Amino acid sequence: MAKRLIACFDTINGRITKGYKFEDNIDIALPEEMAEKMCKLQIDEIIIFDVTASNEKRKTDFEMVRRVAKCITIPFIVGGGLKTLDDLQEAINAGANKISVDSMAVRNPEIIREGAKAFGSEKIVLSTQVKKDENFASGYQVYIDGARTATRLDAIEWIKRAEELGAGEICVNSIENDGAASGYDLELMKKAGAAVKIPLIASGGAGKPEHIYDVFTQTNADAAIISSMLYSPRLEKNYTPQELKTFLAEKGVAINPYI
Repeated sequence: MAKRLIACFDTINGRITKGYKFEDNIDIALPEEMAEKMCKLQIDEIIIFDVTASNEKRKTDFEMVRRVAKCITIPFIVGGGLKTLDDLQEAINAGANKISVDSMAVRNPEIIREGAKAFGSEKIVLSTQVKKDENFASGYQVYIDGARTATRLDAIEWIKRAEELGAGEICVNSIENDGAASGYDLELMKKAGAAVKIPLIASGGAGKPEHIYDVFTQTNADAAIISSMLYSPRLEKNYTPQELKTFLAEKGVAINPYI
């Protein structure tokens, strides 16, 4: 199976921002403009998180979702502020191909089962933000509300439960590595890969092509989220999806080709 590169847009007030460990966000661009650009540059998927929706106790910005959906022809994942089946349906109606559940899934795990039953497991992605914590068996604790609230949930036990409930894919994001451009948490992804059989998305830490190569060759990750590498002004160099795919292909990684 070809590995996937996923562009991640964290949005605040309808604009893409880029943070460092979920703080100090820098304004980047309108999501529809960046989505159209990334689609033309042959990114495989796009995921948009309305990162303040849950903490602000509001719904996802569905108008933004509709604007993005009109600009692209690739799979599109939407998350943030989705609390009910009606919210999930509204996200799909707005143009989402898949739905990401995070904070609400912790508060109401049955939303995973209900969503999988209503729309199919392939449309339900569990996104989880985790931080190292030696008090938990796996060494990682789950956080919600934009990484602001500790849950007392063991990260690996949580993703195993999500798989049992019907999630079709799991995105695991390292809070410590987020925006740091120092590489993915390979130990975390190895533990996740040993725990579940459904596709895994690695998130948090990509800063250079070698980091993507490492997560694809040293863990069971099926996809890698990249954001800083694409557009962050904090990095000395940004990359296009084509550059990254060429690098990976030359290293022998099975990757979706570009034209």
